[in-house]
Amino acid sequence: MDLILSGPTIYAEQGALVNTMLGIESGKIFALDQQLQAEEKRHFPANYHIVPGFIDMHVHGANGCDVMDANSDALLAISHALAAEGTTGFLATTMTADVTEIDSALLAVRDFVKSNVKKGAALLGVHLEGPFLAATKMGAQRGDKIIPPNIELMRHWQTLSANLIKLVTLAPEQPHALSLIEYLVQQHIIASIGHTNATFAETTAAIAAGCSHATHLFNAMRGIHQREPGAVTAALLSSAITAELILDGVHLHPAIVELVYRIKGREKIALVTDAMRAKCLSDGCYDLGGQSVQVRNGEAKLADGTLAGSVLTMSSAIQNMMKFTGCGLGDAVKMAAENPAKLLGIFDQKGSIAVGKDADLVVLSESYQVVMTVREGEICYQESEKIKT
Repeated sequence: MDLILSGPTIYAEQGALVNTMLGIESGKIFALDQQLQAEEKRHFPANYHIVPGFIDMHVHGANGCDVMDANSDALLAISHALAAEGTTGFLATTMTADVTEIDSALLAVRDFVKSNVKKGAALLGVHLEGPFLAATKMGAQRGDKIIPPNIELMRHWQTLSANLIKLVTLAPEQPHALSLIEYLVQQHIIASIGHTNATFAETTAAIAAGCSHATHLFNAMRGIHQREPGAVTAALLSSAITAELILDGVHLHPAIVELVYRIKGREKIALVTDAMRAKCLSDGCYDLGGQSVQVRNGEAKLADGTLAGSVLTMSSAIQNMMKFTGCGLGDAVKMAAENPAKLLGIFDQKGSIAVGKDADLVVLSESYQVVMTVREGEICYQESEKIKT
């Protein structure tokens, strides 16, 4: 074996394992056993935790870079930054912009994936957030760049990206939206309800057409009213919908998080960051999709006070999920790793700790801080002072 991790509780697919070693060979989890031998061994305290690598399905940027920068250096910088928070896979998330700008971002992602870079978090595909959104629920997206849902344009973008688009956020009340949803389902692309002012009936129709996801539930979305339940209620009540949650303590009140958890349960929530380029950097003024964003005290906002993404890390999202709902680490990690992997159709390879799967792993300290991240058997982040060989 190439590497052994030992000491902490291992949150495996079969349950929590103590006094167990995890063996890695050729990028895969080779063994889970009490006695293993390897060329390299890393031992951690018994009160640490080994969990599957996180998968962020909604992230725009980090460390000064954005997916819309449309170049490989930016994507590499983002992937390195994400690895430091325990993320081993992510969807590069675009913004509402000119068609040519989206073209450039998709080409950059395609070329980056083709180059097979093994450093940092793996770029698993694209989350196309816009431009098929509602002008009244744009959030920090550019309202002057929205266009109606368009199957031909979608087909163009999927071809351009070499079929890397995995998730599309759209407003189901827009003209031709239901036809686009049906097309996305046929192409095995997740259709997600988001940036929408849809009624309960319109949202229910979108779910019937194949929508299976809700982009940052509650945010930039028609809320709950006693006489018009809206998109949020439709998403909460449908067993077909997995809800994205941004758990930075800003986008959602803890009571709302608890409400969603009680309704959807651990199986139908996906933790995301929706982070922008200011993540990992100090407070200041940053660009997001051509708009100026002020970051102060962990909050990213446009000049008018509109929330503009976040600077949240996935490790913090997990901690907040536990804090807000009282759920255990295993449940929180499920929402950050297993559920996204299942949604993306890669659970046979990623999203849990089991023999034969990719060795995508995170070592967390007793306070749930990231100590080491392993992607496909290679250490891509570590705090060396916490590790014993």
